Amino acid sequence: MHSEKPATAHQTNQHKKRRAFWMRQMIQWHWISSAICLVGMLLFTITGITLNHPTEITVEPEVTTLSAELPAKILASVSDISPEGNAPLPAELARWLTTQFGRRVGSRPAEWTEDEIYLSLQGPGSDAWLAIDRVTGDVEFEQTNRGWVAYFNDLHKGRNTGVAWKWFIDIFAIATLVFCITGLFLLYFHARHRRMTWPLVTLGLIIPLLLAMLLVH
Repeated sequence: MHSEKPATAHQTNQHKKRRAFWMRQMIQWHWISSAICLVGMLLFTITGITLNHPTEITVEPEVTTLSAELPAKILASVSDISPEGNAPLPAELARWLTTQFGRRVGSRPAEWTEDEIYLSLQGPGSDAWLAIDRVTGDVEFEQTNRGWVAYFNDLHKGRNTGVAWKWFIDIFAIATLVFCITGLFLLYFHARHRRMTWPLVTLGLIIPLLLAMLLVH
């Protein structure tokens, strides 16, 4: 009888230590992931609302049309190039176009034909294109700006945002997953003192499930 009590007490003490250890770990990872997710969560939450109400939140697109003429030196260098298909613009031409129209060209692939170069310059919240006549050097540029709401909506969707933003979305998604999982463990640790924990978790599962099954079509 007496020999079992110390063993039981020891096991209880070890269980408490393990519980305290994991509690500290979950709290630490929970606050770290919440700090990383804070701004991104606000962005994706607000744009989730704006994306859900596209007809109520509208902005008149602003269209800008410009034209220019290539300098003789750049036109000569472009005329000497004979690619057909998709290829980036020469660095000197890309720099001149960026300066001329205020839209970064970079190393995007352009569509080359014998007579024309066409480049799409899509970005979040805007669409743009430019066409270069390889014979005359005439350049046409058109940009459609759909406003800040469209800009942030496109960030939400990862539309025309580039590789860096896509990486951010992936990292943000992982951090949010850590935040949710550690939150679930913390709910588990505190559930015995909060009777409504699991009913509320179950409700959070049942409501979207029922909506999807019964009202989404």
